[in-house]
Amino acid sequence: MTTTASHHLSPAFPGRAPWGTASALRAWQQGALDRYIQTQPRDFLAVATPGAGKTTFALTLASWLLHHHVVQQVTVVAPTEHLKKQWAEAAARIGIRLDPEYSAGPLSKDYHGVAVTYAGVGVRPMLHRNRCEQRKTLVILDEIHHAGDSKSWGEACLEAFDPATRRLALTGTPFRSDTNPIPFVTYEEGNDGIRRSSADYTYGYGNALGDGVVRPVIFLSYSGNMRWRTKAGDEIAARLGEPMTKDAISQAWRTALDPRGDWMPNVLRAADQRLTEVRKGIPDAGGLVIASDQDSARAYAKLLREITGSKATVVLSDDTGASKRIDEFSADGSRWMVAVRMVSEGVDVPRLAVGVYATTISTPLFFAQAVGRFVRSRRRGETASVFLPTIPYLLGFANEMEVERDHVLDKPKKQGEEDPYAESEKEMDEANRQEDEDTGEDEQMSFEALESDAVFDRVLYDGAEFGMQAHPGSEEEQDYLGIPGLLEPDQVQMLLQKRQSRQIAHSRRKPDADADLLELPADRRPVVSHKELLELRKSLNTMVGAYVHQSGKPHGVIHTELRRVCGGPPSAEATAGQLRERIKKVQEWATRMR
Repeated sequence: MTTTASHHLSPAFPGRAPWGTASALRAWQQGALDRYIQTQPRDFLAVATPGAGKTTFALTLASWLLHHHVVQQVTVVAPTEHLKKQWAEAAARIGIRLDPEYSAGPLSKDYHGVAVTYAGVGVRPMLHRNRCEQRKTLVILDEIHHAGDSKSWGEACLEAFDPATRRLALTGTPFRSDTNPIPFVTYEEGNDGIRRSSADYTYGYGNALGDGVVRPVIFLSYSGNMRWRTKAGDEIAARLGEPMTKDAISQAWRTALDPRGDWMPNVLRAADQRLTEVRKGIPDAGGLVIASDQDSARAYAKLLREITGSKATVVLSDDTGASKRIDEFSADGSRWMVAVRMVSEGVDVPRLAVGVYATTISTPLFFAQAVGRFVRSRRRGETASVFLPTIPYLLGFANEMEVERDHVLDKPKKQGEEDPYAESEKEMDEANRQEDEDTGEDEQMSFEALESDAVFDRVLYDGAEFGMQAHPGSEEEQDYLGIPGLLEPDQVQMLLQKRQSRQIAHSRRKPDADADLLELPADRRPVVSHKELLELRKSLNTMVGAYVHQSGKPHGVIHTELRRVCGGPPSAEATAGQLRERIKKVQEWATRMR
């Protein structure tokens, strides 16, 4: 076998190759292969954005190593059962036969190796160590950041593959939200004393976008009014996108995703309209809703049935037929699939072009992997569209799509960690607890979603924001949903700018019925800052602390009086405007006592 065997794979298996690349490796794949062959390292970490073609690169390298007798067998380690089967299918295309059902014992001579999961290695690390000791082995560690998912998995990988002749680590997201070290990854200490992962070859989203390897992503953000009842029985009303505490954001977010409200039906209807537009240029384009849990997934599928008149494919992680359903959806040309977590990473359905981010998972790792399901380019001019709630974390991730991250092994001390107001906050928390003031510290506190509605908020594209708020079904919303699905990146930018200009002009003639909508364009509208809220709460706590000494009243009593006079929820759930009003009021009280 030689590197020419790779012509049996598209540069981004299993999808159809982008224009002009079907018979050769992509430039980054060839560059990474050349670097490996020149250096012949035992360990090699390749970081390539989702959809760039990591599988093709890895199997081409495996073919070269087998052909030159550097190794005698291959072991592929993947995050899921579905992915290990995809690896075996891809390898078979270039004559590398991997057994995806291997569990123990000798391997048939018909195979060149095995495809297993990290969980499987975690159960029997010595089995795989013995295989590596008996024959020269290349170990391909797919999405290697998963090897840090648990201490046991990481330790098992180290034990199992320490004797391997060569190790190739692959990832599209070389970072984690924790500090668990990733096995076989080199960490280098920076000038700030913090150790970060170091890749041997990196091909980021920005590079891939410029090369036309991946699709540009249009993010469509939806706000709306949410109302819920807390565990204490208080009814809270808030608008997605307004300054809120972390707990209030979480509860407003969960209220929006409740299938019994109006937010999800409106957003799913808008996403389906967008899919209809995209299918004019990409007839087999499909949509994916990423849900938080199985009950929600089933409920969203029911809503889609009502909206489209067609049955949506539902993929649940504990369903034995999940892989089969994904394969069927990949090939059947139907409109929608609804899934929980298992489709968020690695599972390749190249025709996916429209997504709905309907989960409350808010880590950059999960977000990047989820968006990665929609970026695989099959032909020139394809775009991806992802619908999401106006949540600060998500807007931040969407605006930083091209930022390349490494895994940070040491957590830097956060700015302002030595808080000069920490003591007064501690006293206030204690006083509030004595006064039965809900501090909102428990993010997972039970609550009841009461109602929700949806408002088109903004479009995020290439780090810029466009649009003004508009009601679902309005002409303004349709302007953005109707953007053609086949456009060059600069054409998308130009169309968005034109639509925003038209929307601003139209807003000057807006009737009173739309007076509840913000009239500032997206690029001038403030994005919610949790840091600002923290500073306002600190200022309020400081003012209350000073007033305690003047009035002789406990902290909790003063906070209760402020709520009675100014209105609104506890400080932990108050908006920026409510906090400023309370600061102003306590300043007035303090001035009168002087």
